[in-house]
Amino acid sequence: MMYGLYRIASRVLGPVIAIYLNRRMARGKEDPRRFPERKGIASQSRPPGPLVWLHAASVGEALSLLPLVDRLLARKLGVLMTTGTVSSATLMAERLPAGAIHQFVPVDRVAWIRRFLDHWRPDLVLWAESDFWPNILCEIKARRLPLILVQGRVSPRSLDGWKKAPGFIANILGRFDLCLGQTPGDAERLRVLGGGDCRCVGNLKQAVPPLPCDEVELARLRHGVGDRPLWLAASTHSGEEALVGRVHRHLAERFPRLLTVIVPRHPHRGGEIQSELKALGLSARRRSAGDGVDDGVYIADTMGELGLFYRLAPIVFMGKSLCVEGGQNPFEPARLGAAVLFGPRMSNFPDMVPSMLAAKAAETVADEVALTQAVEKLLAAPEILRDRRAAALGWSEAEAGALDAVIGALRPWLEALDARA
Repeated sequence: MMYGLYRIASRVLGPVIAIYLNRRMARGKEDPRRFPERKGIASQSRPPGPLVWLHAASVGEALSLLPLVDRLLARKLGVLMTTGTVSSATLMAERLPAGAIHQFVPVDRVAWIRRFLDHWRPDLVLWAESDFWPNILCEIKARRLPLILVQGRVSPRSLDGWKKAPGFIANILGRFDLCLGQTPGDAERLRVLGGGDCRCVGNLKQAVPPLPCDEVELARLRHGVGDRPLWLAASTHSGEEALVGRVHRHLAERFPRLLTVIVPRHPHRGGEIQSELKALGLSARRRSAGDGVDDGVYIADTMGELGLFYRLAPIVFMGKSLCVEGGQNPFEPARLGAAVLFGPRMSNFPDMVPSMLAAKAAETVADEVALTQAVEKLLAAPEILRDRRAAALGWSEAEAGALDAVIGALRPWLEALDARA
């Protein structure tokens, strides 16, 4: 019944949806040049032959699917990737392999979805994580298309929320032919909520190759940094930048030439962060303004450069883990041999965190004082820092075999397409 009401609402509330989308566009959250794609109007032609449609909500999900895209292209299959955010579209323009097509996912209105499906006619649909749009999933299955959830994710908190609408979520998950959870816990929660064939064969986020970087720019930054002590706070959220500033102020008493780099999760906050740090009496420079590195705090408020700064910094603190709940992906800095620190609020990574801690590939810091002490210890003891970096790299390399397992789970559907390619 709830899905029926949703379907009716998505049809009759067209004017309200249009107002909402126009407001998003005014705030820069929609691309006006490509906005027709959100109405299912394709901006490119469908390639000949079998086509696999992969959908990821935003940047992190899309990045996790790139190794899978490479494998599909190697099989001579057409690949269509959809995402829903401007930032993800920008990143896909840089990172999506040649031969794959990117489009914005259509808004969840039946007429727009049907227009999208009529044009693209996908033969297999791979849906990432938990971006469950009821009308899209219903229309996919109405055409009897194979639909597989990859990187499925349901947090314990989301599980509790979905249990209040059991029929609705069971209706959604029941449309998937296979649900591949990121972790065994995700697979079990998907099963509890109504998924059919639910398994965990590995996490694609741990199969992603190291984040790329501009080697010339890395050399330039290394020359600019010189022998300064350096640490990085990555993917920070509101509240954490001021905390990092206070940690820097304390550490600078012992390490006067200390350079602290902050890469905020949302680069548009760079000016706000700079003002916040200057209010603490700190020197704060912004990369987006063309400022160079120097002693003090350097705000790297640019898109797509985490790979650059993970290579530059020997110590990385992962944001969204002290002041905000959830955490950001600690695998990425470990994959590049950084000593990893994070706060206690890493609920998005319930299996990865214990594995890293057991391997001594990361350390949990309970609060601002503990973060200060942990960074100070690593800066002051090169041998401890060296061992921690080696442990992080060794752990990440041991965890990087998920892609083959996912391809194995997809084999029945892929072999059917291979026969037609």
